[in-house]
Parts: sequence; C-alpha cells; structure tokens
Amino acid sequence: MVERTERAQLQVATVLSRFIEEEALPGTGIPPAAFWQGFASLLHDFTPQNRALLARRDTLQSQIDAWHIARRGQAHDHAAYKAYLAEIGYLLPEGPDFSISTTGVDPEVAKVAGPQLVVPITNARYALNAANARWGSLYDCLYGTDAMGSAPPAGGYDRGR
Repeated sequence: MVERTERAQLQVATVLSRFIEEEALPGTGIPPAAFWQGFASLLHDFTPQNRALLARRDTLQSQIDAWHIARRGQAHDHAAYKAYLAEIGYLLPEGPDFSISTTGVDPEVAKVAGPQLVVPITNARYALNAANARWGSLYDCLYGTDAMGSAPPAGGYDRGR
C-alpha cells in the first residue's frame, strides 16, 4: 500500500510530495503550499472536463468496436469506415489553413532542430517512435527506473510494466 500525505486537501503519495518539496521546488521560488494549492486548483477546474473527455473516448471506442464486430469476416471497406468515423464524430472536417508562429515559445522548440525521423505511417510503432524522437519516449525513460512502483525484473521485457 502506498503511503499518502495530505496536501491542499489532496491525498498525495508521500514519495511524490517529498520529491516535489525537497527536489523539484527548491530554487524555483515557488513555496510548496502555493504549488499544492495551484495543483489542487487545476485538478478541481479540469477534472470534470477530463472525465467528460474520457467518457466520450469510451463511447467512441465502443462505437468503433461495434462497427468492426458487425463486419467481422467481411472485406474492409475504407470509404464506408471513413464515413462512419465522420458520422460518429471521430473524424472532423479539415479546418481552414493556418500558420504557426514561434513567438513566445522556448528556444528549445523554436530554434533548436530536433531529430527528424521519416517513417512509414502505416507502421504505428514506427510512427509513435518518430513522434517521441525529439525528447525520447517518456515510457522508455521510466521503464528502467523504479518510478512505476518497482525496479524492472532482470531478464528482459516485463509485460506488466
């Protein structure tokens, strides 16, 4: 069982509260109480919207699953599938042209070229690796640590992690 500590009416893992208060915040000028109050405020403000978005995602996934189940054994009809995804709101119409400015963006993003991988978009794993290439995959960074609860076991990939 994870030991918890109360911060700004939140139950926070004690190890996380110690990390935030003893390692992350010192030198930032942000007092721990202000951090936790701000974090609690963000959770309060955005949790209802996040729950609604997760519920919408579940609904969309159920609709997509049902579509595939109803067509099990049939040849894939790309046009019908695309029309269905648009009908349920999974695909939206293309919006107007736009441009992006780097004004007010950290130099790391605005001026420093990051790795650019050209991969076949038909391979999801390659595409995900390309998307994560700039800073590396957070999952890959965490996998070899105890940040996910325990150190990984010796002997290779652990499906449960």
